[in-house]
Amino acid sequence: MIGLRRTEGQATVLTAVFMVALLGMAGFVIDVGSWFRQQRVTQATVDSAALAGAQSLPYDPATARSVALSYAAKNGGVAGATFTVGNKYQANDMITVKQTTATAGFFSKLFGVNTVNVGATASAIAEPAYEVADAAPIVVNIDHQKLSGSGCPCFNQPTTIPLGKNGAPGSFAMLDLDNSDATGTVGSTTLASWITDGFGGYLALGQYYSDPGAKFNDTKVQNALISKYGQILMFPIYDTEIGTGSNSAYHVIGWAAFHLTSISDVSGTTGTLNGWFTRVVWDGVLSPQGPHSPSIPDLGVYSVALVN
Repeated sequence: MIGLRRTEGQATVLTAVFMVALLGMAGFVIDVGSWFRQQRVTQATVDSAALAGAQSLPYDPATARSVALSYAAKNGGVAGATFTVGNKYQANDMITVKQTTATAGFFSKLFGVNTVNVGATASAIAEPAYEVADAAPIVVNIDHQKLSGSGCPCFNQPTTIPLGKNGAPGSFAMLDLDNSDATGTVGSTTLASWITDGFGGYLALGQYYSDPGAKFNDTKVQNALISKYGQILMFPIYDTEIGTGSNSAYHVIGWAAFHLTSISDVSGTTGTLNGWFTRVVWDGVLSPQGPHSPSIPDLGVYSVALVN
């Protein structure tokens, strides 16, 4: 007579084996998830530190490193971090922040893995802006002595910007920033709002129509300028002007920041802005081909961006 074998014990053993395997897999997933989370935190830390440091480039590499380190210390810590200033398109225009953090596992310790090194890298550059936000509708010639004079551009030195005829009949240094408007005439109310609040969007280099007439002596425009005393206005810089009247256009090649202190001598078709040019980091967009293609003059207006 053949006896029957009992299998209840085998089922119990198999269940235990599967439970251990399932728990191990679940633990591994939890640990991997925590490592990815730590990597994202570390990436956010190095990204923000690089962007903060880049705002001092290319003029002050030491401050760039110091600011990046300080920012990282306040937003995740600096353990395992390095801060390096290097070259992308010009000397000292890029800062790279790298950080490696030893992250402990929990379930992974069952498999002999106590910690995993989680790393992140970010590089940020500072370059002359190709596009800017919040521009004001007053153009300045690149031949201005504080922009192109000997040893210039020269910053924080009192100077004046003349308002008046710029060579073409009907052209008086006021600019139509709306390229969709082919007439060039936007009116003093719009010009005043662009002075007070800046143009509502990013503006690239290129051709812009003149707004004909001496609009700078309009009460709305003058009041807008007065409201900006002690503040910075972003002016388009041009090299050539073509056409006449409403068909006159300026070829904008760069941007300059002007600290306005006052307006004076406004009479008829002439006027003067008083203040000084200054360096700024501005809300802008960098040329995808780099600052030298097309060539953008370095007039002290820089924007920063991550490059990896």
